[in-house]
Amino acid sequence: MEGQKIRPLNNEPLLGHPKYMKVADLNRGAFGFVQLAKDVTTGEQVAIKFIERGDKISKYVEREIINHKQLMHPHIVEIKEVFLTPEYLAIAMEYATDGDMFQLVVRQRGLLEGDARWHFQQLIVAVDYCHRMGVANRDIKLENVLIDSSPRPLIKICDFGYSKHEKYNSAPGSRVGTPAYLAPEVVLTTRGKTYNAKVADVWSCGVMLYVMLAAAYPFGRPEDERMAPSARMHAMLQRILKVEYALPSHVVVTPECQDLLSKILAADPEQRITLSEVQKHPWFTKELPPGVAEMNDRLLSDPSYYHPAPTQSLEDTLHIVREAMTREQAALQQPLNLDNDASLDNFIEDQGTFDEDLPYLTEGNLLPFLSSLELQQHDF
Repeated sequence: MEGQKIRPLNNEPLLGHPKYMKVADLNRGAFGFVQLAKDVTTGEQVAIKFIERGDKISKYVEREIINHKQLMHPHIVEIKEVFLTPEYLAIAMEYATDGDMFQLVVRQRGLLEGDARWHFQQLIVAVDYCHRMGVANRDIKLENVLIDSSPRPLIKICDFGYSKHEKYNSAPGSRVGTPAYLAPEVVLTTRGKTYNAKVADVWSCGVMLYVMLAAAYPFGRPEDERMAPSARMHAMLQRILKVEYALPSHVVVTPECQDLLSKILAADPEQRITLSEVQKHPWFTKELPPGVAEMNDRLLSDPSYYHPAPTQSLEDTLHIVREAMTREQAALQQPLNLDNDASLDNFIEDQGTFDEDLPYLTEGNLLPFLSSLELQQHDF
């Protein structure tokens, strides 16, 4: 209405909250912001993501939260609860204190093979659990894997924004994710065509292993930096399709490691090694801590083995998310049907969530790249 003032959004939604007290601002993005908070009843620190109520709470957001909420695993960030403020949907999550895997690789300019194996073992166990729970992640990358402050760091997958559930969501068909990590079959997908997202996740895990070892993307080249973004993207995607990669000469790894990489980075998804086979590979099983191989079997047979029953049920979570689709004095727009990948393609294009600028990780541009990613650490 002409002349009517629009009340600005409250940037301190935890003021006066009975359970959570703000500690610090963490991140801000196109879809909202994240604050570090303390649960005053337990003293535990949590990360709370705030998304504006109304049309920003789409079926796409609903799918992310519901897929993530049902995953209870030591190597997956836990969604503790969702709640509403007058202006926001708030998602309280487990807080990992030591940043993400990208930052670790940057700091160390690549990991030693033994350290890379330690992190890769955890990643594979987490992804195996997701798949056995019916969820394909579709955006496995260093930035989406957080690290806690344990003496020997433990990793936790944190982002399920592009995830699909095999029973409750439509078959994957969108070219979503981060280009440097896309499997060839995802690069080649077209509207109306589907692919096995779980098999594509395995490829992305292999890209992560390569980057941990080399501090570079397997299908990027230093000379690509002189190209226009579109030409650089095209060159990288062509190398993905041809599986043209090699470890830098200064990165020396065992033949067993090279063998596993070659079996994961196989262009034909039918010929690609499976997660079950990865977990039996000699390189993977070396120095595997006792009990890890059986962990997922225990969790699937008895979820309370790792964690007691959650305080908020999946049904309550879904009810709150759907209530967040409305906001006082805000018109409720028709939610996008984002279980349809054609709609998801358009949504991603509109929101600019498909990364297109992927610098090659060299000593000269590690720090500038890190700075830009710190601003984009969370995909809202």
